[in-house]
Amino acid sequence: MLNTLPKTLAVSEDRRHFKRVSIDLLGRFMLEDQREYPCRIDNMSPGDVAIVTPVEPAKGERVILYADQIGRLEGNVARCFRGGFALVLNATERKREKLAAQLMWLANRSELSLPEDRRHERLQPRNPIIRMVLDDGRGYEVRINDLSLSGAAIVCAVRPAIGSRITLGTMTGRVVRQLEDGVAVEFSSLQTRESLLDHLG
Repeated sequence: MLNTLPKTLAVSEDRRHFKRVSIDLLGRFMLEDQREYPCRIDNMSPGDVAIVTPVEPAKGERVILYADQIGRLEGNVARCFRGGFALVLNATERKREKLAAQLMWLANRSELSLPEDRRHERLQPRNPIIRMVLDDGRGYEVRINDLSLSGAAIVCAVRPAIGSRITLGTMTGRVVRQLEDGVAVEFSSLQTRESLLDHLG
């Protein structure tokens, strides 16, 4: 029975209750010596993550992970395997709930074959400078760097968190990826060329 197990084992078993989601995301991680390495995230749950990399950290080592479409995560190496390692995440309950929602969205996106920006025709707005309004009402002038029927890459000094709802012109959407100089936004619904240019000007 679980209550007869040592506390450390019980915690380990609890983590396995989180459902793992198979994903294929790029990222990078930083070890305790401050060195950074690129990696690929193979699968993840709100409790742990499998990282594909030729680098083999020490068991128990603290690692900071930056995953595309997820953001910053932190944890300790649980075990190493051929071609990577497993990281047990250190996160608050609130952070785990947010991560679970992000993973569910990624899983549903894959299963439903939802459109990705690169699959749609690229458009050029008449004026690439547009107003972005965050969910809390703050507004900023930003520049559209890349535009398609399903989303846009925007250059902005303020970078809302992944999952944040925003309004771009009169178009609603949410942040799905952090970029080097801004964010990628997926629109709430797939647009036509005419409706998109009408919304964004």
